[in-house]
This record gives sequence, structure tokens and C-alpha cells, in this order.
Amino acid sequence: MNDTGTDLVPFPGALSRPSPSGGRVALDEDTLIEAQPGTDGVARWLRSTVGAATGLPLRDGLDADSRVVLRVDPATARELGPEGYRLTCDGHGVRIDGGSAAGVFWGAQTLRQLLGPAAFRRAPVTARTEWELPAVRIEDAPRFAWRGAMLDVARHFLPKGDVLAYVDLLAAHKLNVLHLHLTDDQGWRLEIKRHPRLTEIGAWRARTKVGHRASPLWDERPHGGYYTQDDMREIVAYAAERHITVVPEIDIPGHSQAAIAAYPELGNTDVIDTTSLSVWDTWGVNPNVLAPTDTTLAFYEDVLTEVLDIFPSPFVHIGGDECPKDQWRASPTAQARIAEQGLADEDELQSWFIRHFDRWLTGRGRRLVGWDEILEGGLAEGATVSSWRGYAGGIAAARAGHDVVMCPEQQVYLDHRQAAGDDEPVPIGFVRTLEDVYRFEPVPPALDADRAERVIGTQANIWTEVMESRQRVDYQTFPRLAAFAEVAWSPLPAPEARDFAAFERRMTGHYARLDALGVDYRPPGGPRPWQRRPGVLGRPIEGAPPIV
Repeated sequence: MNDTGTDLVPFPGALSRPSPSGGRVALDEDTLIEAQPGTDGVARWLRSTVGAATGLPLRDGLDADSRVVLRVDPATARELGPEGYRLTCDGHGVRIDGGSAAGVFWGAQTLRQLLGPAAFRRAPVTARTEWELPAVRIEDAPRFAWRGAMLDVARHFLPKGDVLAYVDLLAAHKLNVLHLHLTDDQGWRLEIKRHPRLTEIGAWRARTKVGHRASPLWDERPHGGYYTQDDMREIVAYAAERHITVVPEIDIPGHSQAAIAAYPELGNTDVIDTTSLSVWDTWGVNPNVLAPTDTTLAFYEDVLTEVLDIFPSPFVHIGGDECPKDQWRASPTAQARIAEQGLADEDELQSWFIRHFDRWLTGRGRRLVGWDEILEGGLAEGATVSSWRGYAGGIAAARAGHDVVMCPEQQVYLDHRQAAGDDEPVPIGFVRTLEDVYRFEPVPPALDADRAERVIGTQANIWTEVMESRQRVDYQTFPRLAAFAEVAWSPLPAPEARDFAAFERRMTGHYARLDALGVDYRPPGGPRPWQRRPGVLGRPIEGAPPIV
């Protein structure tokens, strides 16, 4: 650990030493936690994580020379916002004042970093009975309310334990949204009791394309899995204890072949034999989309009714991206729906789908969020836009008065390769280095100050077509997610003025934390031998990514 605590990631808004001579604070076996009202969950987290790593009991109590005081403070809320905090380490111990329980929790994450990498282990590795902290005062608050990571568990299923581990990784980086991509052509991952074939059939595919869809390689083993509703309630509760909101995504009307394979009546039966479809085993944009029928609407209302019962998130993501219209153009049923509704074309038919579920969710106190294709044919009144094809969709949505989460593919899709070398495993897309991600700016200069406030946050997306395991997800995600977390949290200057060299120096300490957590990240010097995938075809795109 750096003596002044300056290896923190993300870096706080303000950090100072109480005196030029510095000083240190010790936590020991007699240190007590004074958990004031509203902070019991943070105290529980400190005991279960920091307590487990250090071996310190961190008992409840008020009367001790060494204390960790946790307090929800209205003054901090007024000055720094609900997720802001002040952390003081001095001769009186440690004090964390937060604008809410969430603010106290983010302060506790900073405390853990100050204790050093060993505090990130699951059990003590030394016999020491004192753990030193630098004497320091930190005042901190996030730049964005939505600081997210999207994890695609549809293309390759991640077991529940791996998802829980990612919740902890997000929390360690002060990210507060886990967007789970639960359904796609290649698999349906959430138990729906009204429609059990979604997981009996839709959660399993016979084989899997290895690498890019042009690759000649196949993994002939069946692949699949799903989360029971109790599994998902556990994930949601675990995340909530860490002040992370789990946003579910149920993709409509495209990316739906797994659902159609399970229930053929959901597809365009007047165009193709939907009974012949199986869960898709390769990648790309699939032509088999949902039919715009009352049967389909009722089916997905059933699905979403169960989703709302599991996920308390105010936002529900309904996808809306990459929906080819060819089947609708050929379908008498779809054309009849267009005529009946007085729609101009198939783009407006997609908008009809989205608007239906926007009204349905709004009527139940939730908010619809979708990928930026939901702009096509007219944006649903209450919709929030995830701007993925670049900035343009987000700019258009913000100017129209809609909230936006910026997640442009060219900047923060973490399936894109990290270097240009031949050793990079399954090289996909543009080169996006650690520095590139660090210089990502979520708010485009094209938005004036009023419209810029419509950018409620930013998100890095982890698509798993070429990530068949937690190990591969780790490699593609880290260390870049650490840079993204600082972009989402810290008050950074303009991209060209950011001090990447200082961030790299802080990452030296942060790599040790990732090591302690068991993250199989990409080292700065390139992939380790077991991280390479020689002979697996990717789809690299040369040159700098466009700003679109």
C-alpha cells in the first residue's frame, strides 16, 4: 500500500493528510464497530469481508479507544448527495459519514483499500494482530448515478457463484448497476413458472460455435443452464446488500430464437416452420423474431409479471436491438397488424411492440430501458435509452427529453480486444487499451448543459460470445473495468487532460488487490500462456474507432 493511500481506485474527489507529518491509525482485536441507525448492513459487510481477511472480530460497541464509526449523516447528503461519504482516519479511529447507507458502504470500500491487498482475501494470510491505516481525510461522491456493467449470461451461461463473485467485483469498484442479459437466441436463463419450456428447452443448445461465427471450429458439447427464481432472488438480495441494483433484460422482439424454439407459436408461423427451430448454436443477428400477435404480448406479460416479482429494480430492460424486419415484411399477420394500428412501416411496428411494454411497465411503477434501436419508429414516452451503437442515439434521446445510459460499442464494449498483438485471445473489434477506456467520456460535447443532465450514467458491456468461462470473462473485463469505474465515479478532467501515468501507478497497487481476489486479469505486458487461444478465429477491426 502507498503510504498516503494514493493508490485508491477509483480515486476520490478530495484526499488530504491531517498534518504534514502524516501519521497512522491501527485497527486491532479491540477495535469496535459503532453502527449508527441505518448502517447495520455495512457493519455486517465489514465483519464478513474485512473481518474475515484480517481475523479481527470487529465487534459491536461504543466504548473503545479504537472504533470504526458508521453514520448516515444528513449534512453529508446535502453537500455530497446520497452516495457521497466522508472518511476520516485519525487518532480517534475511523469515521465514515455517508449521505445514505450506500454512501457509508462506498466509504467502507475505500477503507478496505486503505488496509492493503491482504484485506481482499477470504481468510488471514498473516498472524498480525494490528492493521495499519494512513491518517487521512477523504471526501468523495460519484459523478453518475448509474455506474453499470452488463454481463451477458445468455450466450455463455455463468453459474450463480460466478455471478455473485462479479457482484463483489462491481462493489469493490463502486459500480452500482449489474445489468444481466438473461435471454437471447442462444439461451434463456431465467426460470418462468408459467412457461416452463423456456428453461426446459430454451436454456440448452446442442453445440456452440468456437470463436467468431466465421470460425470452422465447434464445441460439440451441449451448453446451457439457468437460474431458478430462488437463485435469482439470492443474487438480487446479495447485490442489494452491496447497494447494487440488478437490472434484468428480457430481449424483445429480436434475439428471441431460444423462446421461439420453446414455444413455436411466438414466431412468425405464417412465414416459416417455427417448429423446426432449435436454440441457436452460432453468433450474429438472427432473422427469427417474435410475431406481433396478441398471443405474444400476453406471453411476455406473463414473463414480465414474474420478472417484476423477482427484481425490485425500477428499470426493466427489454432489449429492442438488432431486430431484422424481413419476416414481418413477408407475414400477412404482421402486415395486418400494421394496417390495423395505422402504422407507417415495420420500424413503427417495432415501436408498437416497445410502446406496449412501456405502458405496461409504467402502469406497474417501473421504467422501460432499451438499446438505442428503440428510437426507430418513434420512442416510447417513458423509455430510457442505452446508447450502444455510438453516441448518436443517446444524443437524440437526450434532446428529446429522455434519460440516457451511455455505453458506446466503440469505447466500452469489453469483448473488444485489448491490444493489436497476435497473442490476444479471440481478437474481436477495435483495440481498446486500458488507456483508451480511461479516456472515455460518457457525456458528448454535442449536448448542452441542460441536455447533458439527461445522461444519468454510463455502462461497460461484457458480451460473452467468445467468453466460455469465468476465466475468459476476467481476462476481457480486467483491468479495463477498473479504468471504467474511475470514469464513472471520479471528477476527471477532459479526456486529453487525464493523467493516465498516475492512474497506471495506482494500478500497481490495484493489481495486487485483483490478485488477492483471484481475478484472472490481463497483465500489462500481455496475456499469460494459459490466457491465449491460438487458432481461434476472431474478427479484429483495424484503425481507431469512429466517434459516431
